[in-house]
Amino acid sequence: MTEKQNSPPTTGTASASSPGAQKSASSGLTSDEARRRLAKSGPNAMPDTSVHPLWMALEKFWAPVPWMLEAAVVLELVLGKYVEAAIIALLLVFNAALGLFQESRAQATLAALKSRLALSASVKRDGAWKTVPATDLVLGDLVKLSLGGVVAADVKLTGGEVLLDQSMLTGESVPIEAAAGIQTYAGALVRRGEAEAEVTATGIRTKFGRTAELVRTAHVVSSQQKAVLRVVRNLAAFNGVVIVLLVVYAWYLRMPVAEIIPLVLTAILASIPVALPATFTLALAIGARALAKLGVLPTRLSAVDEAASMVVLCADKTGTLTQNALKVTTVQPMPGFDEAHVLALAALASSDGGQDPVDGAIRAAAASKTVFDAPKLIKFSAFDPAKKMSEATATDATWSAQRIVKGAFAVVIRLAPPSEAAAAAAKGLEEKGFRVLAVAAGPATAMKLAGLIALSDPPRKDSAGLVTELKTLGVRTVMVTGDAPATATIVARTVGLDGAICPPGPIPEAVLPEQFAVFAGVLPEDKYKLVKAFQKGGHTVGMCGDGANDAPALRQAQMGIAVSTATDVAKSAAGMVLTEPGLAGIVAAVKEGRVTFQRILTYTLNSIIKKIVTVLFLIVGLLMTGHAILTPLLMVIVMVAGDFLAMSLTTDNVRPSPLPNTWRIGSLTIAGIIMAICLLAFCSGVLAVGKFEIGLGIDALRTLAFTALVFGSQAVIYAIRQRRHLWGSSPSLWLAASSIADIAIAATLALAGIAMTSLPVLVVAGTFAAAVIFAFVLDLVKLPVFRRLGIT
Repeated sequence: MTEKQNSPPTTGTASASSPGAQKSASSGLTSDEARRRLAKSGPNAMPDTSVHPLWMALEKFWAPVPWMLEAAVVLELVLGKYVEAAIIALLLVFNAALGLFQESRAQATLAALKSRLALSASVKRDGAWKTVPATDLVLGDLVKLSLGGVVAADVKLTGGEVLLDQSMLTGESVPIEAAAGIQTYAGALVRRGEAEAEVTATGIRTKFGRTAELVRTAHVVSSQQKAVLRVVRNLAAFNGVVIVLLVVYAWYLRMPVAEIIPLVLTAILASIPVALPATFTLALAIGARALAKLGVLPTRLSAVDEAASMVVLCADKTGTLTQNALKVTTVQPMPGFDEAHVLALAALASSDGGQDPVDGAIRAAAASKTVFDAPKLIKFSAFDPAKKMSEATATDATWSAQRIVKGAFAVVIRLAPPSEAAAAAAKGLEEKGFRVLAVAAGPATAMKLAGLIALSDPPRKDSAGLVTELKTLGVRTVMVTGDAPATATIVARTVGLDGAICPPGPIPEAVLPEQFAVFAGVLPEDKYKLVKAFQKGGHTVGMCGDGANDAPALRQAQMGIAVSTATDVAKSAAGMVLTEPGLAGIVAAVKEGRVTFQRILTYTLNSIIKKIVTVLFLIVGLLMTGHAILTPLLMVIVMVAGDFLAMSLTTDNVRPSPLPNTWRIGSLTIAGIIMAICLLAFCSGVLAVGKFEIGLGIDALRTLAFTALVFGSQAVIYAIRQRRHLWGSSPSLWLAASSIADIAIAATLALAGIAMTSLPVLVVAGTFAAAVIFAFVLDLVKLPVFRRLGIT
């Protein structure tokens, strides 16, 4: 079930024939030589790459949306509009503060990785053993590996035998027996025995160090960040052209510069999706809170959004799809024995209370069987790696001495008469990926093969259900494990992963998720490379794991998921942590992510519509009246009362998408333009009625334009919040309340003449009634547009 790991490349390691290596193999390095090497190669530690908090904060003000807001603040200050400048500055700071807490996840992961390294090491210097800080180890040092210790650097064993748990780096579910010539890595745990080893790599050059470096450099721009940038880019390009035309026409009309500057400022404010970043963060925070109630703790908010777009989930085997606990799967008794007696005999030849998972699994299985005539233990001899077996001396019911042996089939079968049936059974079990042990018992000179015991790390009870349900949601699951292909294959078939097994060797750069169901024998960098390969193919990738060996891939994936039993390293690298046993939280994350996506999609579309309409409406107003139809102050009120109250869309009652979502900004922009033309027609119609039918003056027309824009925007929200007809579901309480507040604020300001010229009640009421009718008309236009552009 395990396989020896190949030694890493010898770059930076001492040659076996070098004088330094010969010295190390005998009496170790001298203190002077160790100091020289330490000065040359540096300490055996991970470098400090932490980012100063002040720099992290400043970065939040260096992006397209902040640039536009900062420009607006400067213009307001130049014009002496200090209140408006303060409001916009507060919006800028609010957006930056909401984004700050998402930083520092990589630093937390590196700190957790460092905590897993040994703090000290037993090293031979000047011919004597001494304890030194692990950071002082250098290439060629001779170190001692002892029971319970953590390997402090990459080393090659030169003598002795130990049982090594390398699962945190390799993902192997069973510790390996290591003797002279075997390479092991920093962070491995010594489960049994004692050995001497020569240091072959230190610090960042160790396999552990390379894993930490991958975590540090792993980075993927989230889909929501890309969406915000593309929305801002499209709006800036469209509205930039419109603003230029606006200025040209204003200059053609010979408007005074004192009127052109406020007009330009109003247009700039109208084109900034000021609340878009904050809304994304708020929607994700609400989704994260809902997930927390379902046993999923998001540690990176963007992971909630990415869950909606995830099309492939890379799942680690050991500890993720499986229980990471060896169990006896099959007992094959030989003639004259039954399962209970085979287990009872094997338990006598197993350590009681030790750290060997094989012995623990056998004793646990034996405890569930009742045997009244089991032999009485006299002496136990622990597992000997050289002999590949453990044994016990016991007495049976007649007080006759019995020798009981448990170990590798090839070794134990030599102590008993050969059996073709037993050999065939052992081969069949091994081909299925089981770890097979043989048990023999009887007088020392006439032992009999009692039976075979097959062990495995069984799948979690909900693993198969997870794979099936994700498939119905359009998400493909692939297994990525450091275990041998035979072991991985049997688990994969058990949980429903039917597909090809990736051949041994480097991960293909252009590999696709549908090509293989299992990637076996992979190391941390391979998992990381696989995630990146899928991402290069345009896929949103999820990674589910539990160990430090999964950390780079967890960090690189758009949606990294650590199971509840994961190490601190994996949890700090992941974007989501399952806080309850099982894998049900993954499906919950996908569904909640899709609900969150729909809410953000609606707000983004609403923002595109409003920003396009507002700037175009300024042109229509200028053409119709010869004046700026909205002032900077009115525009700020629209921004605060409209954009931020519309953030209540993040709580709306929506249906999750049946399949993975994708940000189609091009289609979204086209839909936004079509909807915007409809809203522009409504607002222009209301303005035309006010000027030509009612005969309102320019100041009253500005108030009418303001109310038409607010009421029309509310009609748009209710028309586009559903992908079906607007009456398909009731709005959330917060959305209804914010709509009432927005309409009430606009109506009150317009009727009372606060910050604008007052309007008659009938004019305001008529505008509202027209907006209600407009909502149903827009709903009819929306359906074919959404269907044609694939907005679902």
